[in-house]
Amino acid sequence: MQFALNEDQVAVRDMALAFAAEKIAPHALQWDEEKHFPVDVMREAAALGMGGIYIREDVGGSAMSRFDAALIFEALATGCPTTSAFISIHNMASWMIDAFGSDTQRQKWLPKLCTMELIASYCLTEPGAGSDAAALRTRAVRDGDHYVLNGQKQFISGAGGTDLLVAMVRTGGDGPGGISTLVIDGETPGVSFGANERKMGWNAQPTRAVMFENARVPVANRLSEEGVGFKIAMAGLDGGRLNITACSLGGAQTALDKARSYMKERKAFGKRLDEFQALQFKLADMAIELEAARTFLWRAAAALDRKDPDATMLCAMAKRFGTDVGFEVANHALQLHGGYGYLSEYGIEKIVRDLRVHQILEGTNEIMRLIVARKLIEGAR
Repeated sequence: MQFALNEDQVAVRDMALAFAAEKIAPHALQWDEEKHFPVDVMREAAALGMGGIYIREDVGGSAMSRFDAALIFEALATGCPTTSAFISIHNMASWMIDAFGSDTQRQKWLPKLCTMELIASYCLTEPGAGSDAAALRTRAVRDGDHYVLNGQKQFISGAGGTDLLVAMVRTGGDGPGGISTLVIDGETPGVSFGANERKMGWNAQPTRAVMFENARVPVANRLSEEGVGFKIAMAGLDGGRLNITACSLGGAQTALDKARSYMKERKAFGKRLDEFQALQFKLADMAIELEAARTFLWRAAAALDRKDPDATMLCAMAKRFGTDVGFEVANHALQLHGGYGYLSEYGIEKIVRDLRVHQILEGTNEIMRLIVARKLIEGAR
């Protein structure tokens, strides 16, 4: 069990914190307002090894652990949860190629993915298949050395601004056994994108539908065998759930820090806010919940690194708990600011808006409960 960071882990975390403070935080509000996708800054992060955090070294990856990744994404999210979350999605899609691709596929795509010269999106959700991912309907029909794709993906982060789409498609019959994974060039004829969605938060990354209309994708772009795609997608989501939890904690930590600073400055009824015991208790509870969620995240990340049989359940547990805590801490921080928290210039309302979606994506928190319940019930038999 790990309850303290070693020197290397402290160095990695501090590097990411410094990058977030210098390169991300000063621009986060502007990126949100202008809906700017900061590809140039993300490539600077990739130059420091954050474009392929847990990708193997032979293709330019950093070969770090999931535990290291959790530290990095939390640190980056202190500057902007949205930017950190997209870098995490890019890492998740890239890892799927690294873990399940052939050596030819790895050498073709991963060196440029690790530098973020190429940027990847993860394409699973469909208009009629959100939580019920095994019901996806995007169809890929074999035609010689190609698949012909027809269908639509929905809520795809980065779509229209990324180069590669790691997409789950149906090559066989109904259910999870009929799903395969294809790596698709975003400029393939027959691939098009919807309008950038108008969202509550996450404005610094585009979110669009992806449409396939007789798009021809080489069979050579399939990861592993036909019918393994659902397994690949779920394996990617274990790590993705840790990453998005880390992003929640980083955003919440910044909200807590802002609230603590504000309470030292603001006076009411002749006293500073931090002199009121009721508000001290609120601040303490926020810090306690955040630390508990961080400890849970670290445990789940360590379990995934050692391939623990309960890793999937622990990742689901950590995601449910951590993203709920992250949102609640940010929301309480807004309340502690009073009316000022509702103003964009203080940066709190952006964090609240950004963190709300973390309770939905990478599997809703209701689905996290379902994963845990199924594991518990199976274990009792």
